[in-house]
Amino acid sequence: MSKLTKNQKAVLAKYDKQQVYSLPEACALLKEITYTKFDASVEITTNLGVDPRKANQMIRGVVTLPNGTGKVTRVLVLCTPDKENEAKEAGADYVGLDDYITKIKEGWTDVDVIICTPSVMAKVGQIGRILGPRGLMPNPKTGTVTMEIGNAVKEVKAGKIDFKVDKTGIIHAAIGKASFTAEQIEQNARAFVSAVLKLKPQTLKGTYFKACTLCTTMSPAVKIDVKGFTAE
Repeated sequence: MSKLTKNQKAVLAKYDKQQVYSLPEACALLKEITYTKFDASVEITTNLGVDPRKANQMIRGVVTLPNGTGKVTRVLVLCTPDKENEAKEAGADYVGLDDYITKIKEGWTDVDVIICTPSVMAKVGQIGRILGPRGLMPNPKTGTVTMEIGNAVKEVKAGKIDFKVDKTGIIHAAIGKASFTAEQIEQNARAFVSAVLKLKPQTLKGTYFKACTLCTTMSPAVKIDVKGFTAE
C-alpha cells in the first residue's frame, strides 16, 4: 500500500467520506480539500432513480449558471450569411457554414458548442456522426438550433450548459472552478439541481433524486444531503 502524501493526509484530517453534508458545508469543505496547483473544475454528480431506456424517463435539459462555468467557451455558429453579423456581434468565436463543415469532415472539432439555424440542419446532418459522439450536435431541446442566434450565443458565453442522464441514471456536470468562492459554487449547484428537479417525469414511481456529490478534478467526492434539496 502506497504512502499517503502530505496533501492526502491533510484532506483526510478535514474530510469524512461517510458523512453527508449540507450544501453550504459541502461547498466550503470542497475549498479546503482541493490542493491542485491549477484551477480545478468543480463537478456535480446526481444519481437519479430513472430508467433512461424509457423515452419518458430520459432526463435532458439546460441551465444557465448564475456565476458562469469559469472557463472560456468556444462557440461555432453555422448559419446563412444573413445571420453572420448577429452571431459575430454576440461574441461567437467562429462563424460560417460550408467552410466549417468541410473542416469538421477533415477532423477539426476544436470548439465547445455549435449553434445553428434550422435552415442549415440538412447540411449539419452530414457531419452528425462526427459531432454526435463528441456531444457537439446542435439540438432544438438545448437551444442550439434556433433563429435567435445572438441570444443563444450570449447565453452560452454567460454560462449556459446542457446536461443529460447517462445509461446508468447518473448526470455529471461541470459547474465552476475551484477558484470560485464557496457561495458561488453553492449558487451554481442550486441552479443545476433545481433544473434537474423540474424535469422529474410525472410517470416515475419511487425516488427520483437519490444521491448527489460535489468534487473537484482531483479531490474526493463530498456527499450532499439530498433531503435538503427536495424539501425546498
